[in-house]
Amino acid sequence: MTQPIPPQAWPLFDRYVHGDLSRRGFLDQAAVFAGGPAGAAALLAALSPNFAAAQQVKPDDARLATRRHAFPSPDGNGQVQGYMVKPFNATGKLPAVLVVHENRGLNPHIEDITRRVALAGYVAYAPDALTPLGGYPGHEDDARALFAKLDVAKARADIVASARGLLTLADANGKLGVVGFCWGGQLSSHVATQVPELAVAVPFYGGAPALEDVPRIKARLQLHYAANDERVNASWPAYEAALKAAGVRYEQFSYPGTQHGFNNDTTPRYDAAAAQLAWERTLAVFKAALS
Repeated sequence: MTQPIPPQAWPLFDRYVHGDLSRRGFLDQAAVFAGGPAGAAALLAALSPNFAAAQQVKPDDARLATRRHAFPSPDGNGQVQGYMVKPFNATGKLPAVLVVHENRGLNPHIEDITRRVALAGYVAYAPDALTPLGGYPGHEDDARALFAKLDVAKARADIVASARGLLTLADANGKLGVVGFCWGGQLSSHVATQVPELAVAVPFYGGAPALEDVPRIKARLQLHYAANDERVNASWPAYEAALKAAGVRYEQFSYPGTQHGFNNDTTPRYDAAAAQLAWERTLAVFKAALS
């Protein structure tokens, strides 16, 4: 699709991505402003991820050592599988960074993000919340359907178990950060309420954790929001008030003109300038908190 994305498509696609609207529902509603069913189908194709085109670090990059790794999760689904990456020539133990995916599981985009983190000098681990359902299925629509079947409480426990596992990982030095996107953004804040050893959390366009848990946060927070993201941004005022009341060290950035998912370079929601600035800030706060 070579035409610009119609502004009406963004909130509609957000509802579709987050399970509030079926594929058929998206196509039927988009057909009204996209020139009919064929235009709606083309619009959805244009909005959908293109993993290969956006890949920044190849899976076989010689600078990295990658492997699959499982952590026990006694309060969750028993164990959680994930993707572990570290610099190939690393000497000694490194700080660890947990990378938490969007509401699609551990897809190729999040694996690529994990490799980018590792290249910055960290042991990076991305768990797959879809582990109990067989893991990321290889297709975004299938992942969307699986995600709706997750036991949410157990999935959260699996992510927390991954963070705790990284604290004692043989390759890691006990310093821990987390970065997450969308669903993973909210989980990044949740991890901060559950793991007092966490040094820094960087949620991207994630909702607030349970506000009664905010006083338990010991980590430094850096939060990134899209300006045009009414659904997520609605939770920020109460979250900020709770952070201030608890004396949590935080900084919050909102990026003008951006949509939810602006860091995801596999879709048209990607904003290159905002993503680059947010990533520079992310790496800077990791360096400050984990060195």
